[in-house]
Amino acid sequence: MSRLYLASQSPRRRELLAESGRPFESLDLDVDEMVEEELPPEAYARCLAERKAMAGAATLSAGWVLGADTIVVVGGRILGKPASRDEARAMLGRLSGTRHEVITGVCLCDAGTGARIVEAGVTEIVMRPMDPAEVDAYVDSGESDGKAGAYAIQETGDRFVERIDGSYTNVVGLPMELLDRMLQEAGVE
Repeated sequence: MSRLYLASQSPRRRELLAESGRPFESLDLDVDEMVEEELPPEAYARCLAERKAMAGAATLSAGWVLGADTIVVVGGRILGKPASRDEARAMLGRLSGTRHEVITGVCLCDAGTGARIVEAGVTEIVMRPMDPAEVDAYVDSGESDGKAGAYAIQETGDRFVERIDGSYTNVVGLPMELLDRMLQEAGVE
């Protein structure tokens, strides 16, 4: 049986994987998340996921390493994690009253062979209009810190969401349905 490693600092990904009942070990890596070239959103998310999985695999001799990266896309523009609370306010203002996509790139990398399986989960979100006072209150709560698109659907950010078309766990940060298929393909029990 192949061992599974999670190359992510995200507590949400760790929780989702733990809730699935799959045994895994966490690798706490610091991976550069800057992509120099312009890529379409799905390719961008897959690129970052692959980079994380490969960095984790480089520290091991065997096992499968899971890397993931989540972005939010609105009007063709990629929104990652806000660098400041002012940027979080701007992101939420841009998302207010929109239909946008949450894309999570997922990569499994075999540390022994370097073989990789790379996919992306896409979920459409319809967000209701938000007034500036509720955006300010949400950002001031700190909940937007470190979250792609500056909101966390699994916390109180769900109050802004009118509809989800696709995987809820994808929006949280790891599309479990997609991951299950990838793990089967990799032969991970």
